[in-house]
Amino acid sequence: MDSFGPFIPLILMFLQWTAAPTAGEITWTYAGLVGQSEWSEYFPECGGTSQSPVDVITTKTRYNPGLLPVTPLGYSQHGNTPFSLHNNGHTVVIELPDWMGLGGLPWLFTAVQMHLHWGSGGPSHGGSEHAINGQSADAELHVVHYNSELYPNMSAAMTQRDGLAVLGILIVTGEETNPAFDNMLNYLSRVRHADQKVYIPAFDVQSLLPNDLERYYRYNGSLTTPPCYQSVIWTLFHERVQISKAQLLKMETILYSSKSEEPDRMLLQDNYRTTQPLNHRVVFSSFSAESGKKLSSGEVTAIVIGVMCGCVGLAVIVRFIVKTIRFFKLLHLETVVVNRIKEPEKEKEKKQDVALNSTSAAEKKEEPSPSPQTAEP
Repeated sequence: MDSFGPFIPLILMFLQWTAAPTAGEITWTYAGLVGQSEWSEYFPECGGTSQSPVDVITTKTRYNPGLLPVTPLGYSQHGNTPFSLHNNGHTVVIELPDWMGLGGLPWLFTAVQMHLHWGSGGPSHGGSEHAINGQSADAELHVVHYNSELYPNMSAAMTQRDGLAVLGILIVTGEETNPAFDNMLNYLSRVRHADQKVYIPAFDVQSLLPNDLERYYRYNGSLTTPPCYQSVIWTLFHERVQISKAQLLKMETILYSSKSEEPDRMLLQDNYRTTQPLNHRVVFSSFSAESGKKLSSGEVTAIVIGVMCGCVGLAVIVRFIVKTIRFFKLLHLETVVVNRIKEPEKEKEKKQDVALNSTSAAEKKEEPSPSPQTAEP
């Protein structure tokens, strides 16, 4: 028995190594066991220096005029084939047809899927993964693509530095319902538990995106979930999209991260990763700081009122000037007419004066001169 003593530690290490689960078998979570703070222990790339999401500080971004407008390809050409909606225990995923893609990048990227991230506290409590100037949104939509020019499929591309391109759309809440998001949210009740899947009617994916696709932030980052491969070209739109409070509530309260057969149901909430250090990376912007400034509704109202008042004031001034010009023109015209009327009269008076003067001169000539008086004796 003693002869096996030196080999016992080696045997135990071998048994531990063979019993250890592979990365693909590890069940990770956002909080609790194998939560975010432990991801890097099981998935080494989660501890890398180019991780996502990040907090975009706009004063530190670098304007790149060479960035082209993002061009969705085939997003609105959904056809009649249904989309697949799947609860994977971490989020809800919609698989996209391969005729959808993305232009405006150095390579052609083919669409793979899109999914959502959200919180648990309702509006203004966070839920997005990316932040801008320290401000999180209520939720975030990601549309994932792979580099189909260089790689045959998603699996091959996701481990390469230039393999993936993801669109990030920040979502805020307001009073009005967003009909585009109802195309997804109205079917969440059919995939309430993990591993459940359903087919839903196809719809216009571009309707989920912001109207302004020209203003965005671009940086190199990673997947925001394990295995956190640092292979993503991120495009985070500056403009946010809006959904209603009721729509946000559906996200936060309908889905479970647990399977249907599990006795303890766990709501699928707070499925977002905290922002990661930017380290040596630079976040580029497709627009200058001046053009990217977003005005508040009060500022817009003040500008509109100011412009309207300025227009009214200008119209009053112009009207006053026109009236003044017309007055002086009329006055000048009246003066000319009066002068023209008076000129014949003056001429006539002048002629009469000349005639009178001539008559007086003639009378003076005809008048007899007085005779000289004689002297008295």
